Amino acid sequence: MALALLGSTALTAVTAQAADKEISWIYCGDTIDPVHTKYIKQWEEKNTGWKVAPEVVGWAQCQDKATTLAAAGTPVAMAYVGSRTLKEFAQNDLIVPVPMTDDEKKTYYPNIVNTVTFEGTQWGVPIAFSTKALYWNKDLFKQAGLDPETPPKTWAEEIEMAKTIKEKTGIPGFGLSAKTFDNTMHQFMHWVYTNNGSVIDADGKVTLDSPQILAALKAYKDIVPYSEEGPTAYEQNEVRAIFLDGKVAMIQAGSGAADRLKATKISWGITTLPLGPDAKGPGTLLITDSLAIFKGSGVEDKATEFAKFITSPDVQSEYELQGGAGLTPLRPSAKVDEFVAKDPYWKPLIDGISYGGPEPLFTDYKGFQNSMIEMIQSVVTGKAEPEAALKKAAGEVEAFK
Repeated sequence: MALALLGSTALTAVTAQAADKEISWIYCGDTIDPVHTKYIKQWEEKNTGWKVAPEVVGWAQCQDKATTLAAAGTPVAMAYVGSRTLKEFAQNDLIVPVPMTDDEKKTYYPNIVNTVTFEGTQWGVPIAFSTKALYWNKDLFKQAGLDPETPPKTWAEEIEMAKTIKEKTGIPGFGLSAKTFDNTMHQFMHWVYTNNGSVIDADGKVTLDSPQILAALKAYKDIVPYSEEGPTAYEQNEVRAIFLDGKVAMIQAGSGAADRLKATKISWGITTLPLGPDAKGPGTLLITDSLAIFKGSGVEDKATEFAKFITSPDVQSEYELQGGAGLTPLRPSAKVDEFVAKDPYWKPLIDGISYGGPEPLFTDYKGFQNSMIEMIQSVVTGKAEPEAALKKAAGEVEAFK
């Protein structure tokens, strides 16, 4: 019933009994993951009379659809959203808090809970998590006269190795993402969190214009000559495709790259992201997607119960350890240990969590993101020096916090 109603701006009258028995769920993607299908059925069998009604909506539209329905007063019970949007939803009174107990918080890797926390309260249940590591092509390292078993540990080494590879082989040493696309900012945030930087602090003060982030922008500028031609034409998955074709020597990517590399003849390695001069340890941007429980559906409590079930440790590990989706485990577990032992590529993706940081929470996230992308592109294309670009962006994002 909820699926039929989602496409309409006016709701047909339904009985209270029917409304109380269904949890409508906007599910982002092309298809429902088989793991979720399996456990939806299991949950329904244990909750007689209740039905979970997922509606699959494409990535480009799903979040906007959830927002539009909620703002119109006809919310779905639950939606898959980027955790970066939770602050905006909460401030507009569109979602209900989903507080975690201390015991629940302890089950997650460090800093994960921070990605869904605003003003001390959790506003979503993490369901998907990604980190990045550095992949390198050992064959290209060898061709350039570099030790194929020794990847860069610092930004300085990364830039120098990229330079050597480009000069000795003619092949780009590093894949740089600078397209007008959301993950351009994400790729840059990995550099921020490998240099102990931050964009906004816990008190809401913008800290973008800092020595740590200036150093990251300067490193971006320095590596441009040794990257693929025209970085503003590429987002991270397009850069990954070039790497899988053996046409670039190093990239920042998630677990999905490892899964795809198994089908190639490339000799490759994976390690934690290289560190900047102020780094305290291996870092990465911690990106989570969450299940948000919308206010006014009439089934908030039951939707919260289901959200916690579908993201519970056993279900979640089965979902995220499939490999191809590019996810990183949300929680440590014996099952994760088994996967790390079997496929060591998981280890650097997990090791970066300790000093990683969340997507910065802004009320106008898109405005913030656009300013960051413009800053990055201006430096990559040489239209602005890092100092000027950083000051301009820091001034702009004040309006979005």
